[in-house]
Order: sequence, then C-alpha cells, then structure tokens
Amino acid sequence: MTHLELAEALFDAFADGDADTVRSLCAADVTARQNKSPPMDLDTLIEFALAIHNAVADFRYSDAICTPTASGFVEEHRVRGTLPDGTDLDLAACVVADVRDGKVIDLREYVDGSAAAGLLKAMT
Repeated sequence: MTHLELAEALFDAFADGDADTVRSLCAADVTARQNKSPPMDLDTLIEFALAIHNAVADFRYSDAICTPTASGFVEEHRVRGTLPDGTDLDLAACVVADVRDGKVIDLREYVDGSAAAGLLKAMT
C-alpha cells in the first residue's frame, strides 16, 4: 500500500467510525497529537475519533489534498458535518503522518482552535 493509499484508507476509516480498520492501519505504538497537545496512544486516538464521529451528524472529510512524503504523507482537508445544535461544522485541518513498515507511526494534526469551539462543546 502506498502512503497515499494508506492515508485514504485511514481517513475513510475515521469517517466511517471504523475502529478496527484504524487499528489495522496504525502501528500499535502510534503517537497522535492535535495542535501540539499531549500525545495520544492508539486506544485514546480511537476513543477521541469515535467521540467526534458520534457527536457530529453526517461526519465527513472533504476537499482533501494529500501529498506523499519520503516518511509518510501530509493531508489537508475539511472536517464537515452537523453539530447537535444544528450548526454546520466546517473545520480546516492539516495532518502530517509518518509511516513505518506500512503503518502510521505518528500523526500530527493541526486545526484552527477557534473554528473547533463548537465541536469541542458538542463533545463535552
């Protein structure tokens, strides 16, 4: 699987709320961070992703631009859906990933914190 195929499969799994596929695409010792927050392990990453998926109706990614790198990939995309209060979620994100032995070993996601305020409220 190329880095681009891995990225597509990973974000499809996140969009579908498919924890088993996320687990199969990530190394057991993957580290994930959002906006340089404390690192999440694989179980915490999956729990966080499922919480977002469950809080946002019609959760999806759009406008993806994915670029392979020597060590993984960089993907820019929009996170979209409908928040519980009926407002639209439209959040720009950039994800930098490192891949080792065909699995994601490190994910660093950067989002606009102010644009994510509605999402964070919906998750609490």
